[in-house]
Parts: sequence; structure tokens; C-alpha cells
Amino acid sequence: MSFNRLINFAKWADAGQEEEPIRDDLLSVERLEQFAVELAAEHKLADDPRKGVLLLPQLEENGEKLLSAYSTLADAVRKERTVTPAAEWFVDNFHIVEEQLREIRQDLPARYYRELPKLASGRLAGYPRVYAIAYALVAHTDSRLDLETLKRFVRSYQRAEPLSIGELWAFAITLRLVLVENLRRLATRIVIAREAREEANLLADRLIETSARQPDEVISLLPTLKKWYHFERVFIVQLAARLRDQGPEVWPAINWMEKQLADRETSLDHLVRYEHQRQAAAQITVSNIITSMRLLSTLDWRDFFESVSLIDPLLGEDPAAAYSSMDFATRDRYRKVVERIARRAGASELEVGRRAIEMAAAAHMEDPSDLPRSHVGYYLIGDGRADLAKAFRRRLTFLERLSRFVLAHPTVTYLGAIILVSSLILAFLLGYASASGASALTLGLLALIVLVPSISLAVSLMNLDVTSRVNPRRLPKMETSDGIPDNARTFVVIPTLFTGEASVGEMIEALEVRYLANQDDNLYFALLGDFADAPDEHMAGDDELIEAALGAIAELNARYPTEGAARFHLFHRRRQWNESEKKWMGWERKRGKLQEFNRLVRDSSNTSFVVATAPRDLLSQFRYVITLDSDTQLPRDAARRLVGAILHPLNQPHLDRRTGRVTRGYAILQPRVSMSLVSASQSHFARIFSGHTGIDPYTTAVSDIYQDLFGEGIYTGKGLYVVDAFEEALHDRVPENSLLSHDLFEGLYARAALATDIELLDDYPAYYDSYAKRQHRWTRGDWQLVPWLFPHVRDAHSRKVRNVLPLIARWKILDNLLRSMLAPALVAWLVAAWTLLPGSPVLWTLAAIFTIAFPVYAHVTNSLLLHPRGIPWTSHFWSVWGDVVTNTAQIGLTIVFLAHQAYLQADAIARTLYRVFISRKRLLEWVTAAQAERTSAHDLPSFLRFMWPAQAVALIATASAAVLRPESLIVCLPFAIVWAASPLVAYYMSRRLPPAKQAVKGEDARFARLIARRTWRFFETFAGQEDNWLVPDNYQEVPAPVVAHRTSPTNMGLLLMSTVAARDLGYVGTLELIERIELTLATMDRLERFRGHYLNWYDTRTLEPLTPRYVSTVDSGNLAGHLPAIKQGVIEIADQPLFGPRVVDGLADTILLMREEANLLAGIRQSTGAVTLKHLREEADRAALLVAECCPATPTEWSRLFESLTFRVVEIEDMLDALSHEHGRDPFEK
Repeated sequence: MSFNRLINFAKWADAGQEEEPIRDDLLSVERLEQFAVELAAEHKLADDPRKGVLLLPQLEENGEKLLSAYSTLADAVRKERTVTPAAEWFVDNFHIVEEQLREIRQDLPARYYRELPKLASGRLAGYPRVYAIAYALVAHTDSRLDLETLKRFVRSYQRAEPLSIGELWAFAITLRLVLVENLRRLATRIVIAREAREEANLLADRLIETSARQPDEVISLLPTLKKWYHFERVFIVQLAARLRDQGPEVWPAINWMEKQLADRETSLDHLVRYEHQRQAAAQITVSNIITSMRLLSTLDWRDFFESVSLIDPLLGEDPAAAYSSMDFATRDRYRKVVERIARRAGASELEVGRRAIEMAAAAHMEDPSDLPRSHVGYYLIGDGRADLAKAFRRRLTFLERLSRFVLAHPTVTYLGAIILVSSLILAFLLGYASASGASALTLGLLALIVLVPSISLAVSLMNLDVTSRVNPRRLPKMETSDGIPDNARTFVVIPTLFTGEASVGEMIEALEVRYLANQDDNLYFALLGDFADAPDEHMAGDDELIEAALGAIAELNARYPTEGAARFHLFHRRRQWNESEKKWMGWERKRGKLQEFNRLVRDSSNTSFVVATAPRDLLSQFRYVITLDSDTQLPRDAARRLVGAILHPLNQPHLDRRTGRVTRGYAILQPRVSMSLVSASQSHFARIFSGHTGIDPYTTAVSDIYQDLFGEGIYTGKGLYVVDAFEEALHDRVPENSLLSHDLFEGLYARAALATDIELLDDYPAYYDSYAKRQHRWTRGDWQLVPWLFPHVRDAHSRKVRNVLPLIARWKILDNLLRSMLAPALVAWLVAAWTLLPGSPVLWTLAAIFTIAFPVYAHVTNSLLLHPRGIPWTSHFWSVWGDVVTNTAQIGLTIVFLAHQAYLQADAIARTLYRVFISRKRLLEWVTAAQAERTSAHDLPSFLRFMWPAQAVALIATASAAVLRPESLIVCLPFAIVWAASPLVAYYMSRRLPPAKQAVKGEDARFARLIARRTWRFFETFAGQEDNWLVPDNYQEVPAPVVAHRTSPTNMGLLLMSTVAARDLGYVGTLELIERIELTLATMDRLERFRGHYLNWYDTRTLEPLTPRYVSTVDSGNLAGHLPAIKQGVIEIADQPLFGPRVVDGLADTILLMREEANLLAGIRQSTGAVTLKHLREEADRAALLVAECCPATPTEWSRLFESLTFRVVEIEDMLDALSHEHGRDPFEK
């Protein structure tokens, strides 16, 4: 069967161009498979896929025509004109059509379309091959698609000719395109046919009218038929249907038509049968199109792709047996690399995939223990990708060679560029100073001052450039959505301090929340506890704290029992004397706590744990530990995804025995850390700074620059680590009592990866003083790493050994040190600009401000240029504008707090250098964030005491400028003033923000209440016995009233919530509330569920689940969110009076709506024999006066009010009955 015969075009008629529907012989599935093979043999591809027919303009044209057809047909329905069943299908389901159009526009970008192979010949020459395949399938199934047919057709086609990865992904879009095209053709025919019927009706009316007055003139009107030659069947059938029911006066017209048809060798009965068949066929095809559109929207196209792809089973031959067990995103990433290499090399995708498998198999034969090289991904996204590209001998462009050089030599490129750019900035500043008359001594001083800001600005420039040019390097992952495998058992631990029973309770509750969000048979949870520092080893209350913690852990295990070992555990250490700190404390604080826990896992008893609830045989089964801070949230399934990442062959750590470092793979995974919404909204300070990555590197794991360019990130102390590799890499690295900030240090030896697509949530300080004290602690920790910048360091036994850290690792240390020196350097720069530096103080000051502002505004610029797909430009612009406002506030506050930050950082640096190189004391001085929060009053006097150095800096700067350079005072004074006022600003910005509440009053309150009353009318009308006291999804008013008898968990929650709200607003009484909720809950209890979860759709009349059956996390979450509010609302009823102002307000709302509805009846006749609309409005006014007079105070008064209202309501009902009897019910039921 030739494919070309599928493409049939009809002649253009006077009424417009009418194409035949996409419809051909219906084929069975078996015959479709044969046809697919024939089709593949027939297709010939064009040499250049970039040239071809553009489908998007055609789509837009089809969309406009469909919308026009819908408007025409919907208008006919509203006017109660007769339409065909096909038209009814089209109008009732047009929302589905609109959804398809939106999805096509979103999922078919022009660049992607250009890459699709195009046909070289045939009626569809220039169209994508996959479009022709979809066209054929739609034609031979009459647009009735199902998943199995799609799979078998595509597989059969590929038996003769493989399809590319891009074509398989485009199959869903092209099916939609063809269905839209077919529906447009049918809709056009339906509209033109309807117009033909309308013309036939007009002619029939004229014939009937003429036959009554002038019977002889009937035949003279019939030549009008000739103008409808093309649509003669529709026109004649409709005309005959109208005339056959008339008297003998019009029979000449029928006889004339019969004669005309006989001349064409047909008959009227034949046309009637043919037209009925055509209408039936149109109805079937339209219904098939709508049904298929629904199917295409519900299918998981990822599963479809992998079920028909030829590249997928090929890559599944991975010698490491990992490919098939990876998550979808990683498999898709591999396939995209295959696609890209094949396209650029001019090879087939199967050839590229086969070559990658061969290279992996060769490596596996050479060394089966080398798992990464035995994995196909090593040659697609790993270090072997260059070898795979070389195998196809493709000539690289200059930009590709440059990119490969940068990625092959990232350290030289990155650091070399920073040195070059910072040197240019430094040279520019020194050149300006020299040109302004600076002496050699001044130039030397200036170089020292601006060196750190110059490097900081260069780093910001390089980070912006690299992150905009280098694609994000995401970690490949194994699939763990169904559970963590037994060989990857993981402990989630929270190192913490037990400072009181309240803190113990908070940590137990946090542990439970983390478990509920990350339930898995191979995930266990534990607190790693220490007592607070103390002057004695044992303090009063210690034993009580331990007992409270053990009791709470036991309660958790009883609440969440397991068949095997307990899920929750407690590990607690005793205090040890620390000579350096002169106090009893936990050994090496958090670092020591984790190190000793690792020893327990590795079956060592050499620890200071006095409480360990997990037995040794259980601990020995654990490979991984996820460590979190006390305030760190572990979102849903984040633990599973972390384990899935570390299980991937390319991520598993490889320890270099020569250096003792992890040099390939990772022993640590650091997720992206974001700020929790609650903490970020506690104060103006938190709102402004919580989302900023330029000032506070620890809150958001710095930048992706290190992961994207160097393949390794920075560890910030929250994430997953591999116990054995972690311990081996850090064994004997650090002398005791010398390292406070260990996170970065551990990441440098154990190699950390930044998992940017896995997120943890942390709290942000609400108060500036808490934030500043935390910065001081972190700076002290960073400067303790100074010895590791040098060629030799001390090991755990104080022996001097060679420093094995590579250059980029030492740069990470130096980068933190430079960042801490930026504030002191900037203040020194500004003071020098106002006192010593030649040239304009304004220009020097602006240069310093630019150094502050650039990293912040660079983020905004990047956001503006990276426009997310699917988001309108206007929405994107206003989102970026919001960032501009916030970032401007960040810059302003950074300048305000600059003097204090300079003092604080200088103090931390000086203290640490003294302690590291001279005293060797108090290196482990530490206060937790919670302790720091509790020890400060956060009032204005405490801010003044804490920030007085900023005022001192302001005074010194002003005095120096006044003495040395009075003309610069005009520039200096604004800075001095804001620095002096910085304690006041910090106090104001740190004040806790009360929950935002705005009372709705006056007209706004009335407007909102009337909307609420109308909304409740929907629920009280439709949530009744017919629908088993569930609310239908919607009620359609136009073009015809239709109730959608289906509901979802979201609708159930809204129904229950609206019922409680209706009682609070006075629209229902307490008894009705209870009855409605009981009836709804009883029905919900009868609904079928999946593992306790409601399915997404149910028939409200039969309570049967609707297909396709699935659980929606969104809808289930909505219901879960509604239930606590509903529970609280019901509980509060007991404390509220039975009657009160709310009842009066509710009655007033109802009566007001009655009055508004009565005013809308002015368009009908004003009266019956005895009742007028004026009487109706007067009764409504009297009812309004009853509730407006006063609120009853006693039960007797309430009874009288209800009796009076009942009387008025009965009167109104009687009037409505009389008016509706006279004029029909429609005007009174709207």
C-alpha cells in the first residue's frame, strides 16, 4: 500500500477550502505493523534537515481556525440552534484542544524542530519523517490511538529503519500536531455544513411562505440550489427534511429535487443515508481525536521512549551492569551525549552507543575491578569522553578545542585568568594614582590595600563568565525511588549539644520529622550527643538529660515499630578534660563526634561514647552516613537521592594510596543548601540576605564554579559521606585541639561533590548580631587552615609531613581567607581615599562601592539573560526586578555594616593567628547558633554594646579626613553617619516581623462576604445526596448546563473547609455543619484507596475510581493541609456561642444577594395578575430590615427573629412561584 495515497485533497468550494479528514482504511494492529515496515522502506531522507516545512506557523493557523470554529458553534448552542453530535463533542471538549495547543508550543522549540530528519520526496516532502509516521498512524486508526498500538507501530517501523532519539521524543508532539490538523479539517467541515443547513432553513422558510401565497412561484426559487453545488448533500438533505413535513403545496419543490438528483444518478433517500453516515463518521472521528488527546496528555512518554528506543537496550549492555539501574535523568543524559556525538560526527547513534559499549567492555576485560572504566558512562560523561570522540575522528572547531583545553587544564586556566584580571585591575588603579601624582610609598601602600578587593573582583568576574559558559555538571545517580538497596544502608545523624530537656525534646521532634519525610527500610536515624562544656566532668542534671533522651528515643521506636532492629538511636559521649581549653568538653567537638561514630561503624571500641543504643552487629552493616546540623531540614526523599548518587559507579570514591586522598569519585556529597521560608521571613534582615550567595558562602555552598569546572565542590558540613573512604582519607591528618572549622578541610582530602539538584533547608539568623557572631566563628575556623597553604604541615602526631593538597585545594582555602579580608581592605581603601590617595575622592569611593556591588548585580544580570522556558518575558522581568530591589537593599546594608564587619573580621583574623602560631590555646572555642541566639537580648542597648567599634571607625575616619583632607569630608560624612548609625539600623532590621494581618473593612469586606456566600451556594447546591455528599468538580453554564460528576482529594478538602467556613460566616448552623461533615466523611471512608492514599478522581454518583488511576501528591497534599484546619475549626465550635453576630451577618449576606437577584429581573414582565416585581423587592427589603435592626440578646428574641424571617421567606417563595408560573422558570433559576 503506497503512503502517498493517504494524502488526499479536495477541491476548493465557493464557501471556502475544505480538506478531507485524515482518514484511510482502518487496519488491524497486525496489518499496521506490516504497513509500518513498508512505510519505512518508502521514506527517503533529505540531506540537510535544517531545510523544510515549518510546522509552527501551520499550528498557529490551525489554532486560530479552531478558535473561530468554536466561537461559531458555541454561539449556535447558546442560541439553542441544532448542531450535530460532532459539533457537541468539539464544543464540550474545546478546553482539551486548547491544552494541546499550549503543550505543542511549549514542547516544540524551533531549534529542536530544525534538527529532525526531513523527507526528501512524496506529498510530505520537507516535513519531518516522524510527522509522516504520525500522519499515517492517525489515518489508519481513524485518530483512535492507544499505547500498545503506538509501541507496536514504532517498533515495526524501526525494524526497517531506526529512528533517532530526537524523533522518538518528537513523536508525542507530532501526534498532537496531526490530531490538531485533523480536528481543524473536521471543524471547518462542521461549520460550513452548519452554514449550509442554515441556508437550507432560510430557503425552506421562503418556499413554505411562497407556497402559502403563490404556489406557482415555488419552482422559481429552486435554482438557488446551484450556489451550494459543493455542499449539495448537506443542503438538499436539510431542505428535504424541512419540506417533507409540509403540505402538498411544496411537493413540486421535492419533485424538482428528485428529478435533479436522478439526472445525477442518485436519489434523495441515498443522499439522506449518505449524510447520516457522514455525520456519524464525523462524530466518531471527533470523539476519537478528543479521546486520543486525553490519552497523549496522560501517558508517561519517558516509559514509552524507553520501550521503543533502540539505543536504550544497547546501552543496557553496560559491562558494569549499571545503566539499567540508573535513574531516568541520568539515562537521558547519556542518550543526549550519544545524540550530540552522532550529530556532530555524522555517524548513527547506534554506532556511537556500540563503540562506547565496546570501549567499556575492553576496559572490563583488562581490569574487572576498575568499575568506573568498565561503565559505559565513563566514555559518555566521564574522563573517557575524549577517547570516544577521537574514535570518530571528528575535526573539532576552534571553540571546541578551546573548551576542551579549559576543561582539561582547569586549574591553570582559572587561576591564571584570576591573576591576569586582578593584575589588570590593580594596574589600572595604580596607574590612576600615579597619574594623579602618587609617590612610590603611596603606590606601595595602595597596592597592599587594593590587592584583596582586586582579587575579589577578578574572582567575581571569572565566576560569572565560567558559570555562564560551562554547562552545569550534575551528578549521575542510580534509581532509588523504590528503596535504598540492602548494601547501601545509611545512618542519618545529627550531632548536637544537650543543654536542657527542652533542647532534647526539640531534637527528638526534628529527628521524627526527618524520618517521616525519608522513610526507608535501610535508613536509620540517630542523635550524636555531647554535654555542654563544663568545669567538671559530671554536672547536676546530666543523668536526667540522658534518661529523657533515651525515653524519647524509645517512644519513637514504639511509635514506628520495625520487624528488625530499632529505627531510632542515641549515641552520647562523656566529657573529657581539654588542657588547651581548660574545661571538660566533648573530644574535638563535632569533628571528634563524627570520627568516633565512624569508629563504631568500623567496629572499633576506642571511643568516648557512654551511650550507644545500636548493637555492633547492626552498626557494621552501614556504608554511608548523612550528617545534618540541628537546624537543617531533610526534604522528602532527599536521603534516597543522595544514596542513589553515591552508588553510581562514576561517583564511588577511589583513594590514591600515594597521597592518601580521594582523587577519583567522591567520599562526600554536599547537597545544595537553601534557606527555609520560615527563617527567611522572620525579620527584614533575614528577608534581604537569606537568598544572597555573594556575602555568605556557607549558606549556599558558594558557587557551582568548582563543581562545574573542576568536578568537585566545597563541603559545608551537611551531606553524605562514605564511612571507610572518609576515615582513610582523613586518618592522622590533624593534631588534636587545632581544627575548629573542619568541613572544608575534610572535603579537600575526601573529595566532595556538590549535588546541585538535591536540596537541604537551613535556618537563617533573624538578628544581625547572631549573624555577625556566626561570621566571626567561621572566620576563626577558616584561618586555622593557614598552615595547609604551605608545603609542609603537621600530622596527628605533630610530625612535619609533605602537604599533599593540590593547588586548587589550597586556592579554596585562600579564597575563604581573602573573602574574610575584604571588609577590612574596603574600609582601609575608603579611609585612604578620604585622607591619603591623590585624585578624586569621589572616584576612589565609587570604585570601592563597585567592588561591593558587582558580585550582587552580576547575579541579577545573569538571571535576566537566562530566560526560563514556559515563563512569559513580562513575568520573568518583574521577577528579576524584584531581585534588583532586594539586591540593592543588600548592597545598602552591606555598606552600612561595612565598618563593623571590618572590625569583626580583623578581630577574628588576629585572634586566630595569635592562637595558631603563638599561644596554641582556645582553638576549639565555639558557641552553637542556638546558644548565641539565647545569650543575646537583641535589644537596642545590646546592639550598641556589640557594634560600638563601627562608631569608633566612623569617628576615626571623619577626624582623619578633617585633619588630612578637609575637602573630602563631603564624601566621607555620609559613610561616617551610616556607620555611626549602624547599631540603630541593625536593631531595626533585626526586629521580628509580626505575622502580616490586614483587616478587611467596609466595601471590601462586603464584597468578600458576598463572594463567599455565592461560593457556598455552589457547595450547598451540588454537594447533596445525588453525589453522595461529595462536591462535583465543576458546573458548566455555557453553552449548556452540565454537572461534572467527578471529584478529587482537593475537592473533598475544599468541601470540608468551606463547610466549616460557612458555619463561621453564619451561612449554616452547627447541626447542619455536623451533619454535612459526617455524611462527607462517611462517603470518603467508602472510597477505594491505594496504600491509604485517595486516588485522584472518583465518580461522585457511583464512587468508582476514574481511569487512569493514579495518586496525585498535589491533591493528597491539599487534602492533608486542609484536614488540620478543619479539625481546629470544629474544635473551636465548643467555645463559641450558638447564636451571635456571625449569624446575623450571614443572614444579611443571604438577603442582600436575594435583593441583587431581584433587581436583575427587570427585563421580564413586571407583574402577574396579583404579584409584581415591586412586591418581591419590598419583601426582600423587609427581610433585610429585620436583620439590620439589632442582634438578638436572648433565645426568645432569636426565636422571634427566625419566625419573622420564615414568614418573609415563605412570602418571597410564593411570589416567585406565581411569577415563574406566569413567565416560565428560567428567569428565576439563574
